[in-house]
Amino acid sequence: MLESLLALGGLVLLRDSVEWEGRSLLKALIKKSALCGEQIHILGCEVSEEEFREGFDSSINSQLVYHDLFRDPLNWSNTGEALPGGALGVLRAMCRRTGSGPVTIALDSLSWLLLHLPCTILCQTLHALSHQDSRHDDSSPVEHMHVLGLLHEELHGPGPVEALSTLAQTETQWFSILPDFSLDLQGESPLKSQPHSDPHIPRMDPTTHLTFNLQLSKKEKEAKDSLTLPFQFSSEKQQALLCHGLGQATSHIFYEPDAYDDLDQEDPDDDLDI
Repeated sequence: MLESLLALGGLVLLRDSVEWEGRSLLKALIKKSALCGEQIHILGCEVSEEEFREGFDSSINSQLVYHDLFRDPLNWSNTGEALPGGALGVLRAMCRRTGSGPVTIALDSLSWLLLHLPCTILCQTLHALSHQDSRHDDSSPVEHMHVLGLLHEELHGPGPVEALSTLAQTETQWFSILPDFSLDLQGESPLKSQPHSDPHIPRMDPTTHLTFNLQLSKKEKEAKDSLTLPFQFSSEKQQALLCHGLGQATSHIFYEPDAYDDLDQEDPDDDLDI
């Protein structure tokens, strides 16, 4: 199954998450391509070259051409070791290359490239890169160009993820990676292999074992509708208050002014000494 996966060519999108890291899968696919005798180009952006080569034996490492964008991506040290044109220059140089034999290009990672390049430019470059084996000009096309792109899906919005997914021709879903970066494919994802629910099978009521009722019976609804709430001023309550007030003695308030009370209506603020 893996041989047919890599033989498809084009872009293979490896979408990982915090819970499921994808660099091990990327290295497993690189190892498989190297064992098939392909030319391997690594565009390393997120980890050092030493860390990326760790786990490969000497025969695999000797076949890897590592383009290092991790050490000095912006050429701040001015040592001349920075790649000319940066990441985009490397990708475009690969698009212009000619030769024979299958080639695998591993991008570690597309997330880093999306942070430094516009999404449209990156998608156009990836499209040109992954379709070199179908060119119709006079240059010699590269036979079977494979592009492996690692994408940290949780770092991006739905737009860039959908755009890259549209470009991808293959998505790997369920497998095990052995310590030597060999793949143990286990077929279809268990999430997709779950049987769909049968509409003829009755569903269990989730409210069966609750300790309270979510619905009212007919008698409970009638009792609820006939109940008068204390804050409701109904006509019956209004009549009761009016009838209760008839025939009762009139109340009076007696007030004796204090010596300091201001009774001057023309200047009520006279005591403020303004």
